[in-house]
Amino acid sequence: MKYASLIERKRERLAELEQLIGDPSLFQDQARAGELMREHRRTRELLDNWEELQRLHSQIEENTILSTGNDAELAELALAELPILEERAAKLQEDVQYALLPRDELEDRDALLELRAGTGGDEAALFVGDLLVMYQRFAESRGWNFDLLDASPNDIGGFKEVTVRVTGEEVFRFLKYESGVHRVQRVPATEAQGRIHTSTATVAVLPEAEEVDVQIRPEDLRIETCRAGGAGGQHVNRTESAVQIFHLPTGIMVRCEKERSQLKNRETGMRILRARLFEMKQKEAQRSYSEKRRALIGSGGREEKIRTYNFPQNRITDHRISFTAYNLDIVMATGALDDLIAHMQHEEMAERMDELAS
Repeated sequence: MKYASLIERKRERLAELEQLIGDPSLFQDQARAGELMREHRRTRELLDNWEELQRLHSQIEENTILSTGNDAELAELALAELPILEERAAKLQEDVQYALLPRDELEDRDALLELRAGTGGDEAALFVGDLLVMYQRFAESRGWNFDLLDASPNDIGGFKEVTVRVTGEEVFRFLKYESGVHRVQRVPATEAQGRIHTSTATVAVLPEAEEVDVQIRPEDLRIETCRAGGAGGQHVNRTESAVQIFHLPTGIMVRCEKERSQLKNRETGMRILRARLFEMKQKEAQRSYSEKRRALIGSGGREEKIRTYNFPQNRITDHRISFTAYNLDIVMATGALDDLIAHMQHEEMAERMDELAS
């Protein structure tokens, strides 16, 4: 991939962006201002990384020469430093390549995270609870907000299904790989004979949709109110705060009852409905993706097994890229998904580079 001309275009774009964000009238349109500010930050970061990469290449060249010189002590120091410089340069090279690729407009979006128990009964519901904690820890590590929108708990501390809104910097860029069937292999707490059971949970990550992304006509909706279920005392028994929204053309139904306000539940329900309709729209667009890239992020994946969590072996395996790590305990307890996601991003970037080259 030829970088020089692309970098020069980015320098020109940075100058344009600095003029645009210097205009006070820009901030009358907050959405547009935010978009340009994010582009400015990314472009500035790319150019800084490019300059550092050039310095590293020069330093690697100097150290290579010094390592074969007559000064034995200096040669030893230069040789010892080379792997560190090369590792840093390789990482920066990937960052630069990724930043130069055509940007997926959805990557900056917030996301809705939907978790549902699959096969396995109570154990599947408990696994949903474990995944919920894992994703919450991951969100905290990235400084994201993690807001529980709706949940259907079961009697033993698990969840039949959970919907969460995750907001922050580039949320969908990092979470988009999580859609699919997650399989767990472990001895359930309720298993008296110590046998390993296999259960599943389904994860769907939906980029949050804006009103301009999908048009929802009032006549296409049937909205009903009803009493909330679960804990809540007298409020649950006396107030019809839960909201059910039916989208008649698609048959999608959304139910929200977390808030005590019917209005807030309706707002949340419409947010979820927009995201699901947008997901349907995106799946149509994904048909043009290459088969490999669709396997990584695109098939929507609610029905395909993407990852196995094997507790007896402390093993976590991503089947899409045949990647295995033996730190499952740390991943589940702390949300340390960065390594798994980095491998997925590397594979996707390689595929996109191949597409550009072809």
